[in-house]
Amino acid sequence: MRKIGGVLLAGVIALGVLAGFKKVGNTINQQVVTNKKVQIVQLSETEQTEQICANLYDSLRLEAAGLSREAFRYAWYGFREAGFSKPILAIADFSQSSRNKRLYVIDFSANQVVLNTYVAHGRNSGQEFASKFSNINSSYQSSLGFYRAMNTYQGKHGLSLRLQGLEKNINDQALARAIVMHGADYVSEDFIRQTGRLGRSLGCPAVSQADHESLIRLLHDGAGLFLYYPDETYLTQSRILQRAAVAAIQTPAADSTTHTVPFLKS
Repeated sequence: MRKIGGVLLAGVIALGVLAGFKKVGNTINQQVVTNKKVQIVQLSETEQTEQICANLYDSLRLEAAGLSREAFRYAWYGFREAGFSKPILAIADFSQSSRNKRLYVIDFSANQVVLNTYVAHGRNSGQEFASKFSNINSSYQSSLGFYRAMNTYQGKHGLSLRLQGLEKNINDQALARAIVMHGADYVSEDFIRQTGRLGRSLGCPAVSQADHESLIRLLHDGAGLFLYYPDETYLTQSRILQRAAVAAIQTPAADSTTHTVPFLKS
């Protein structure tokens, strides 16, 4: 039974990955074990999505890597909604200290974290921690939300990646502001040792010189980038995250006395 259950659970996670590009038609049920009694209940579409997301978060071991379940949940919903042409999403968790490796690059087709590294926030967004965000030119602040990775070019920082902001009035001025991904000397462990934090950009999600070329080549021409912070204004105004907000209301809180294991209906 354990072996069969493990295979079925892996199947659910794999289907969840593919659901980012293609709607899954199978019905997911749930085996509910309460007081040693087993009941089979059919989950709603919202509950199915929430369960797939939770299973994927656990399988990727993101909690141990420092990415919160909430940040990943919003990233997962946005990934499904935004329609990226590559199955890759980079998540910058700006709720974390810049001392942390708070950029997580996930390949959903391979079901793995392919890179976990440092990323800087804008100069006027904060010191060690980011807390202020803007879509305004010359604000030198980061803009939250979802971006599409565009083409590369050679600029003053070397190989750089243009980013298209996908959220109106939130980050849609990214191209006009020249918000790009690039390498920077101030994104390094040496800089952290000297100052107690990473250096800061003019609003760009700058990464280390050691990682920027491989990272940019991984993302360019269609992958996604999500800059996350638990900002109530952003989370309520983002159209991409509307389904995530509705799902949070519709999905009942888990009963601490109930253990659930999802599996596919045969």
